[in-house]
Amino acid sequence: MLDERSVGSLAGTVEEIIRHAAAAEIMPRFRKLAADQVAEKRGPHDLVTIADRRAEEYLSAALTETLPGSVVVGEEAVHADPGMYDALRGDVAVWIIDPIDGTRPFVQGEAGFCTLVALAHRGEVLASWTYAPALGEMATAIRGRGARLNGTSLRSGSPTPGTALEVATSHPDYTTPEQKRSLLRLEIDGMDVRPCAGSAGLEYVAIARGDLDATAFCWENAWDHAAGLLLVTEAGGAQTTVSGRPFRIEGGNDLPLAAARDADTAARVRELLAGV
Repeated sequence: MLDERSVGSLAGTVEEIIRHAAAAEIMPRFRKLAADQVAEKRGPHDLVTIADRRAEEYLSAALTETLPGSVVVGEEAVHADPGMYDALRGDVAVWIIDPIDGTRPFVQGEAGFCTLVALAHRGEVLASWTYAPALGEMATAIRGRGARLNGTSLRSGSPTPGTALEVATSHPDYTTPEQKRSLLRLEIDGMDVRPCAGSAGLEYVAIARGDLDATAFCWENAWDHAAGLLLVTEAGGAQTTVSGRPFRIEGGNDLPLAAARDADTAARVRELLAGV
């Protein structure tokens, strides 16, 4: 049975596995990709590289060996077989993997990418790891035991009263008309809104460390959000969908999804998105 103690006992091993995957499969290809090592999936803004595929293969094998009986929901594997996503609705432990969150920055030779891993069971995220190898940052969280960045406790704090809230959002080009209308409601005095910089995982780290006040995202792939949402909440922040219900990793959420440094800020962003 998975509990805080058993998950905690795995944490160091998982961190070592993630660091090794990055050192062996990702960083040797950083700024060294050949043209034939990059491909489009659903379009020119949805890229996959040999590093994504090799890192996910390594992580999948090593993590399931570490926790016998567990399964993987990985971005690249689900792209090849969408039915694999259904494991999130089952009874077994699931490793949720995004081998490179921010593939576009990675391809462009920018440091703003990370590897995201979360461990979930019966719809609940129990632990998460966010590793930005080019930045030298490892953010971790265990449910009920707090969040850390490079071993130091993380607290998101609250925005400074009277200052504009800095909010990162989905790019309008990748949203439905209804979602565009929701995001446009954030464009008011007291809100400083910008598109996501390229890695949702690193935006969540920014919230957890108090450098960003909130996010508002319009897609629900578990590999993009599971690790970061646990990190934010364990750092003292909050998350909610536009309906007011918490985000569910198995899907079927009312979007946009808001995460913020504290509950009041999350509620404020949700209310604006909902138009209430």
